[in-house]
Amino acid sequence: MAKKVLRNVTHCIFDMDGLLLDTERIYEEITKQIAASFGRPYPEATRFRVMGTTEERSAEIVISECNLPISLNDFLKRYSDMCHKRLGNVPLLEGAARLLRHLHANKVPFALATSSGADMVELKSTHHKELFNLFNHKVCGSTDAEVKNGKPAPDIFLVAAGRFGDTPDPSKCLVFEDSPNGVTAGESAGMQVIMVPDPRLSEERCSHATQVLRSLEDFKPEQFGLPPFSD
Repeated sequence: MAKKVLRNVTHCIFDMDGLLLDTERIYEEITKQIAASFGRPYPEATRFRVMGTTEERSAEIVISECNLPISLNDFLKRYSDMCHKRLGNVPLLEGAARLLRHLHANKVPFALATSSGADMVELKSTHHKELFNLFNHKVCGSTDAEVKNGKPAPDIFLVAAGRFGDTPDPSKCLVFEDSPNGVTAGESAGMQVIMVPDPRLSEERCSHATQVLRSLEDFKPEQFGLPPFSD
């Protein structure tokens, strides 16, 4: 993968699932269970296509590609019920707390831009309130009226940038993502994108990111003109 030129930034925007919180494996297990209840498999290729999309769009893709005999509303109800049973105590992923606290301590503005709805964000962050209260603001793609199109469209990141008090140019924003759809959205918004991908993703599926890391623990803020870690 060719090395890309890194530009200095002033603001950061974070995805949530699979980047800050270890939720993606739970989503995958739940969807597999729903598909299996109809005797259908849940292919890995479909899994990667739904990553980063809104709750409704994810359901549409799964129902279509897995050929499930269930309505969109019934799928979403079943999915939501199963999520509420399992997502109340999800752990943080490596490097998430350190990076967010570092940015906050150094007065670097940062926002959350997740495809989840507001109620799901509330559920998943139940045991991490102190950390999630550090965000300048949160944009919840599945329930935010200003987000007209979900990832891979750039809408959510442009809305997130526009809600910072000083409304930075998108080129001054650094996005953190784990999904190809999220990376495409960030790039389309004119932003640089750090990707922490699922290890099963091919190198080709990650090639459009500005930088690919194993975990947030490996991020070096000074490469983007941000204050370096002191620990």
